[in-house]
Amino acid sequence: MNVRLKELLARVETWPESEQAELAEILEEIEQRHRGEYRATPEELQSLDEAEASGIAGEQDVEAAFASFRRV
Repeated sequence: MNVRLKELLARVETWPESEQAELAEILEEIEQRHRGEYRATPEELQSLDEAEASGIAGEQDVEAAFASFRRV
């Protein structure tokens, strides 16, 4: 682990609980990318639903988007 990261993590203990929780979420996202995983956000899922409902994207388009989420 690099020195800068070690120093930052040591200081995180002094942060408010809500900011520690936010950092944990960010780190989990990075870890998922590192493992080759991707999870669409609720906003992304909602956008796909709206695109399909509006006719901008068809069912095949939406399925292709979901497939890309699974492959990353």
